[in-house]
Amino acid sequence: ETEPLTSKKDVSDCNEGEDCKENGLLVRNPKSALRLVEDGNKVHPSQGDKGEAAQISNGYSGVQSSVPCNGMGEVEGAQCTAPAATTTSTSTACGAEGQQQLMELEDRETWSKKIDFLLSVIGYAVDLGNVWRFPYICYQNGGGAFLIPYTIMAIFGGIPLFYMELALGQYHRNGCISIWRKICPIFKGIGFAICIIDLYVASYYNTIMAWAFYYLISSFTAELPWTTCTNAWNTGNCTNYFSKDNVSWSLHSISPAEEFYTRQVLQVHRSNGLDDLGGISWQLTLCLLLIFTIVYFSIWKGVKTSGKVVWVTATFPYIILFILLVRGATLPGAWRGVLYYLKPDWQKLLATEVWVDAAAQIFFSLGPGFGVLLAYASYNKFHNNCYQDALVTSTVNSVTSFVSGFVIFTVLGYMAEMRNEDVSEVAKDTGPSLLFITYAEAIANMPASTFFAIIFFLMLLTLGLDSTFAGLEGVITGVLDEFPHVWSKRRELFVLILIIICFLGSLATLTFGGAFVVKLFEEYATGPAVLTVVFLEAVAVSWFYGITQFCNDVKEMLGFTPGWYWRVCWVAISPVFLLFVTCSFLSNPPELRLFDYDYPYWTTVVGYCIGTSSVICIPIYMVYRLVSTPGTLKERILKSISPETATEIPFGDIRMDVV
Repeated sequence: ETEPLTSKKDVSDCNEGEDCKENGLLVRNPKSALRLVEDGNKVHPSQGDKGEAAQISNGYSGVQSSVPCNGMGEVEGAQCTAPAATTTSTSTACGAEGQQQLMELEDRETWSKKIDFLLSVIGYAVDLGNVWRFPYICYQNGGGAFLIPYTIMAIFGGIPLFYMELALGQYHRNGCISIWRKICPIFKGIGFAICIIDLYVASYYNTIMAWAFYYLISSFTAELPWTTCTNAWNTGNCTNYFSKDNVSWSLHSISPAEEFYTRQVLQVHRSNGLDDLGGISWQLTLCLLLIFTIVYFSIWKGVKTSGKVVWVTATFPYIILFILLVRGATLPGAWRGVLYYLKPDWQKLLATEVWVDAAAQIFFSLGPGFGVLLAYASYNKFHNNCYQDALVTSTVNSVTSFVSGFVIFTVLGYMAEMRNEDVSEVAKDTGPSLLFITYAEAIANMPASTFFAIIFFLMLLTLGLDSTFAGLEGVITGVLDEFPHVWSKRRELFVLILIIICFLGSLATLTFGGAFVVKLFEEYATGPAVLTVVFLEAVAVSWFYGITQFCNDVKEMLGFTPGWYWRVCWVAISPVFLLFVTCSFLSNPPELRLFDYDYPYWTTVVGYCIGTSSVICIPIYMVYRLVSTPGTLKERILKSISPETATEIPFGDIRMDVV
């Protein structure tokens, strides 16, 4: 177990040749070389082996058999010798699975630079929800007081799960499906569930970007089209209180920005609800087609290309947020919005729903459970400090959410000042409406409105694009790692097929009633399903794979073992955190309402069916696994919860201890 790479063993032929093949041990084969290339990334010797130097390429883990031939490292027809040189010829004798593992070791790409990975993860975590969801939830749940449950939930729930997924992906170097062979095979259905959830998200999330793209195109005019009531789509209730005339705001008044959003962009007045969606908007279809084209050419070559694109899509929003923050702070009435945003209501802390909202917000903001963190981390160098990455990216994400609140509420205070109303009346819009109605209207009535409109909707596009890159990369990496013999050399074709599937799946959201579909998918297709997936993932890793084994894996990568705080969070606190949020959601499902449309009861049933359609993969695969595994029931269970293949730095039966 402590034999260094530079030492040699006496070896002999295996006594049981068939067992060697069955257990997938490494045999010498000059045709398939696995090279240990000396580069800047070195395996640090343990305290007892400081004099023994050994170098390994960027985390290319060796394939170790789970059962040795005779306990002495002997393999069929070859010598179990660890050469002193830096080149070793190896292959597996377990058929397709061994070839798959070897292919992963030889061909797996890595990020060009560490900053590419960090920007990609930040771009994924910081999305449209940071701009509209956090500010709304914050002021709804006690303003400044909400930061207390939010911080607690982040420390004990969100960040530990974020760190866990980064460490899993980096150590095992696999996507969300095949990684379970190395952790707990019976839970492999989690990977398939994740892929289905990602497809659901892609089917509606990109439609929201299509709305933003429509606004962006409409902004290239001297006078923004949502500033007047003289357009073809306006009604008699349209009231422009920003006009120079003395206009009073009544109960039935509708702003020109709201009519532009509902009657021109969405055209919801041409739909009667989910039972009559109406036709497809060709304008939004073209916008979505262009967005998917951008996405395809950004991710078709892998992380080498997407890692460069995020230099723009992940950094540009921060430049715009800063500009909008400065502009908002100089508007009349901005202080009213900030006061409303941060004024603490300590009584709210006694309400259960506040803690549920805090847990849900930090969870969906950081985004474990979508396979993205596993995929991105799997392209890291083996000894990359993913612990530091988890702390940095989660902190940046939370700070961005908090600052976005100032960007939004300074403008809401300005709107309240102009309308001569309370901020609470102006801030009634939630979700996308907060951006496309309230904020768009405020921008339209600022000096240099065209400039601010263009950069604002460009910001929304870039916020959404890198999140889309990430979600699809989770699916791509998962499928390519699971079926390398089919797709490993055909990535561009697979990405094209995936983009086409996502586009066709989005057609329902492009109808005149598409906004109702987006709302339904957002509430039911992803929320409880992702919570269930991550709960089972945390249980599988902490209780089945074993918290001790997981911590040893982290030690091999980083040189130190996670402390008791992380262990307690992974074993108990984080699963309880997820169970708490899931049960709260299921016990009190949201009553959906959008504009003037109340969702009928049957839509709740449809929503739960959509959510269940992904999670059902988990028990189905468990049954399949137990049925297809030979042996008694006890043997089947034991085989199904034991890793099929180990992921370690060792080659053959030679382990290199890394501190």
